Amino acid sequence: MDKEIYSIEGIDIEVEKTDKTDADAVRRKMAYAFKMIRAQSGMNRKDFSAWLGIPYRTMQEWELGRRAMPEYVLRLIAYKVQMEKERGNL
Repeated sequence: MDKEIYSIEGIDIEVEKTDKTDADAVRRKMAYAFKMIRAQSGMNRKDFSAWLGIPYRTMQEWELGRRAMPEYVLRLIAYKVQMEKERGNL
């Protein structure tokens, strides 16, 4: 399968190329990107949700791709993780 690099606020995530006719592809891509951003933080779901102040269930639904996450939220979370890593807090 073909891969592409999805870059979010300085965090590069390798994802599968998707068919443009696949309506769920964007939601799955965002879910995978969110999961990879959380993995870069080194936290589990519970700790990550507490750190961000996002309800656990909401974050779980985003990560599993059951609910669509607004792209601006993904970018803000990626930015926060990147800045905290640069500061040595993660």
